[in-house]
Amino acid sequence: MSSAIYLGVKGSVVALDRATGQQLWITKLKRSDFVNVVLDQGLIVATASGEVFALDPETGAIRWHNNLPGLGYGLVTVATPGANSIAPFRSKQEHDEAAAAAATT
Repeated sequence: MSSAIYLGVKGSVVALDRATGQQLWITKLKRSDFVNVVLDQGLIVATASGEVFALDPETGAIRWHNNLPGLGYGLVTVATPGANSIAPFRSKQEHDEAAAAAATT
């Protein structure tokens, strides 16, 4: 669902249509205020209350769930091999370096 934006809010994951803002689906995970959401290789990975969930991006259906036994109920952060959050920083850095080099010649 490339036209969706995924939000974590109040223990739920919500999918909104990117063009209209219309809600496409909502999936309740846990009773929690903070939900961390990552889209990775066609899978939504969401964390809430110390647990991790994998959701289908098209429907919001929970594909699997792990309550991370023995680790408590705190915040969970997610890093995946498919996440590429450093790319915009590198692109800006390369642009800045090229502009600086051009200015000195």
